[in-house]
Amino acid sequence: MTSQTTTVARLHGTLPGPRSRELFERWAKAEAQCTGYQARVCWDRAQGVVVTDVDGNTFLDWTSGVLVTNVGHCHPHLVQAVQAACAKLMNNYECLNEPRVNAAEKLVSILPPHLDKCFFLSTGSEATEACVRIMKRKTGKFEIISFHGGFHGRTYAALSSGGLAGPKKGYGPTLPGAIRVPFPYCYRCPFRAEPETCDLLCLDYLDDAVRANSTGSLAGVMVEAYQGSAGFVFAPPGWFARLQEWIRAHGLLFTLDEVQSSFGRTGKLFAMEWENLEPDLVALGKGIGSGIPTSAVAARGQVIDALGEGEMSSTMGGNPVSCAAVVAVVEILESEKLEQNALRVGALMKSRLLEMKEKCPYVGDVRGLGLVMGVELVKDKKTKEPAPDLTRKLIDVAAQNGLLIGSVGVFGSVIRVAPPLVITEAEAHESLDIFEKSLGML
Repeated sequence: MTSQTTTVARLHGTLPGPRSRELFERWAKAEAQCTGYQARVCWDRAQGVVVTDVDGNTFLDWTSGVLVTNVGHCHPHLVQAVQAACAKLMNNYECLNEPRVNAAEKLVSILPPHLDKCFFLSTGSEATEACVRIMKRKTGKFEIISFHGGFHGRTYAALSSGGLAGPKKGYGPTLPGAIRVPFPYCYRCPFRAEPETCDLLCLDYLDDAVRANSTGSLAGVMVEAYQGSAGFVFAPPGWFARLQEWIRAHGLLFTLDEVQSSFGRTGKLFAMEWENLEPDLVALGKGIGSGIPTSAVAARGQVIDALGEGEMSSTMGGNPVSCAAVVAVVEILESEKLEQNALRVGALMKSRLLEMKEKCPYVGDVRGLGLVMGVELVKDKKTKEPAPDLTRKLIDVAAQNGLLIGSVGVFGSVIRVAPPLVITEAEAHESLDIFEKSLGML
């Protein structure tokens, strides 16, 4: 363990504490219990990377509220901007307001030049749904190519394009026109190939998939910049550039889902910058509001202008409060250079996680970029048998030691490492010390 740590995490007893336990019991009686598995912690307040529960326990946060609070929990500049907006105007449907103009101009100013227009919505699912609609509207065709393991949301076009069974199971037929192909999950390659020698074999399968499944009505391709819910799965270098070449060669539209990966998370403002990608549409969410619900579609004007008057709207999209948040978030990212901090602290954290992988019999893989990493737990490193039972145990053990983590993955066996981008090196070391200690308690 390192000595370069803070002493943020402090617990006063066994979790859940008495006040938390009371609130969990009340909650179970009043609201449907259909959310995912989390540590038994009832959040009360948070600042930066530190969460305090209703019993006064303090924790370091590796979740960012599921990759949302990129600028840190309750950043003072964001809070001030939102408070000022709330005091003036909260909603006016699609009637114009000045904050919406300011937010649109601010967002377009930081996007790659080919993305010259945007449209504001309220959730990530709403943004991906909009991208599917725009691709179909622009081309007059209905088939969308997407990827095994993909997660684009829980609404119907989004889950139909997604490549995970969970959001679809038990809900009957999905929308027609979804053609799903393998994503390069190199740790668990569906072709049983080796990444050093496969020459991106999974891309060669695209033509086979189209020949076998397309009715001749291909509209476009939708893909995440990295696969979040599938377990923070990152494509090998060069894969996206070759995918883009294939898309252009076939005359299709290209949608990049950056709901999770944008606003500094991977160490660049947008993940598309890593390979100089030029998608036609980009779905944005989560970090764009850093806690204030908002999302957007960034687009080539010539593509999104296929929509006519009244063809897309949103009750909450573009409201003055969320638009004030967008401007504030961009200002914080620019002034504090948080994408640079994500690269620097992310490299430190990944290095230590790789050391833990060598020592811990249950850590099968560590992968990621910037401040988004996945630690995949297995029962045996040779067989790679997933260990979702250990993942759940680790969530509870880590919380008891003062670290909030969550799990993702096709098999529910990946720990997400995605703290707010404001995390310091000292906070990173303390959180890593806690994680290492918790691994040793499995």
